[in-house]
Amino acid sequence: MLSQPQILQWLQAYATEIEQNKAYLTELDAAIGDADHGINMDRGFKKVSAQLPTLTDKDISSILKAVSMTLISSIGGASGPLYGTWFLRASTAVVSKQELTEQDVLGLLQAGLDGVLQRGKAQLGDKTMVDVLSPAVAAFGQAQAVGESKGTLEAMQQAVVAAQKGLQETIPMQAKKGRASYLGERSIGHPDPGGTSAYLMLKSLLEVLKSSGE
Repeated sequence: MLSQPQILQWLQAYATEIEQNKAYLTELDAAIGDADHGINMDRGFKKVSAQLPTLTDKDISSILKAVSMTLISSIGGASGPLYGTWFLRASTAVVSKQELTEQDVLGLLQAGLDGVLQRGKAQLGDKTMVDVLSPAVAAFGQAQAVGESKGTLEAMQQAVVAAQKGLQETIPMQAKKGRASYLGERSIGHPDPGGTSAYLMLKSLLEVLKSSGE
């Protein structure tokens, strides 16, 4: 199970990860983008972090929707709409819930991915956050479907392994979406910045689950 307090812990943990990796994310984006991904994400998640104390009495869906609205209004470029859409769609999958089963978490992750696919129009192999999120959702679902997982923690562990592999696979890709696509072959040889921040999002959730032994 994933509880409402754990969702709040996850969002704070992710905000901290973004802050700690702000320079790295910006460095990645300097190579193939606008050199602002880390700066923009940190600005947005600092606002999310400041908002979290006001959300302690809300259900999980309301929390995720509030995060979405904050990110859309405070993150520039493509990241605001994409992450805003991820959290908004995720919120629709867990309406009125105070805790999430393994199936609920899968629904949340799948809804977020579906939103990003629809909003960004990217596909696997385009060198975007989809290359991280899609294999992660598939791995989580597979762990659950075949009974390999003894709970949300184990399924999430497999999801993060798949996400990390997906991120590594963006390095040799040529970007086909966003500012990086303008570079053509020069976009090859770098991890995707959005994929990196998406990996950190999933990794942060895993760390919260680990800390509580779920």
